[in-house]
Amino acid sequence: MKDLVEVLAKALVDNPDEVVVTEKTEGKTVTVELHVAPSDMGKVIGKQGRIAKAIRSVVKAASSKDNKKVEVEIN
Repeated sequence: MKDLVEVLAKALVDNPDEVVVTEKTEGKTVTVELHVAPSDMGKVIGKQGRIAKAIRSVVKAASSKDNKKVEVEIN
């Protein structure tokens, strides 16, 4: 999931070198944290959070076959 979020984020931002993705696993829950440059935060979140919601939907669909709950946090 970490690689998927990283590819999606790097495609959206102006500074792909500043994209950092970390992954934490606790039982069946995986938390993926996405860190981007402050100037790119709006591009990752989108108007009314639409892009962030789309990223979360794609990750949820990809993780459904692994029977794991994946949460995406954008910092």
